[in-house]
This record gives sequence, structure tokens and C-alpha cells, in this order.
Amino acid sequence: MELRDRVNAALKQAMKDKDVTRLSTLRLINAAIKDRDIALRGQGGEEGISEDEVLGILGKMVKQRQESARVYEEGGRLDLAEREIAETGVLAEFLPKQLSEEEVKAAIAAAITATGATSIRDMGKVMGALKADYTGQIDFGAAGALVKDQLAAQA
Repeated sequence: MELRDRVNAALKQAMKDKDVTRLSTLRLINAAIKDRDIALRGQGGEEGISEDEVLGILGKMVKQRQESARVYEEGGRLDLAEREIAETGVLAEFLPKQLSEEEVKAAIAAAITATGATSIRDMGKVMGALKADYTGQIDFGAAGALVKDQLAAQA
């Protein structure tokens, strides 16, 4: 089942269950996807955005919620932090399983081998290969440091 269809099915179920938090989060997901579709249409694209782009949107939304929750906790606004954490849980349902640190390191090693990367200058190639294969499964902010470490160890 396509990701959009899963979101829409969950939206309908949340309406039936009268789950306000889940419903509002799912509506935010749909709005973000539709905004991106409209932007793409304005650039001459006929079809909607791809599954990978939807995963990218969801990943960004999760990161935004995690950052907001952290800021709210630091500010003593636990009620708002809990809401952000709840929204993160709903968003995470639609993301693929996150890779463990060992799996991420193995994926980086495979991407380095596949791209023939030999130095830090090749980091863009490696990150591009990782994004093509592991969108939504890896935190690319953290992966960047691991790629640098592995490339530096090779040099």
C-alpha cells in the first residue's frame, strides 16, 4: 500500500475513533504532502511527489517535533513537549524502521565501496548514495559524522 494511502486510511480511522491528536497530526502530514505536490505542479510536474520525497517530508516533520519537544522541556512547558512527542509517535508509524548504529556503519562502508570514495572530498557521493538507498531509515545528520570518520580512517 502506498504511503499516501496508508496516511489517508489512518486519517479516516482517526476520524471514526475521534482521536483528536492523531487526527490533527495526520492532517498536517496530508497538508505537507499536498503543499509539495502543488509546488511541483508549479514547476511543470504532472504527477505527485515520489514515495522518497514523502519519506523526506515525514523525516523533517519528526526532526521538527523532536527539536520542539526538547525546547519545550528546557523551557518547563512539559504539556507542550508531551504533545510534540505524541505527534512524533504518529509520524514514526509511517517511517521505515530506523537502522541500528551497526547497520548504519555497514551501509556507510558499502556506500564508500560502491562509490569508490577515497577521501573526504568524496563525502557528497557517499551521502548521495546513502540517501538514494536509505531515505527515512538513517539520521543523515549523524551519518555525516560517521562517513567523515570512515573516510578519514581510509586516508
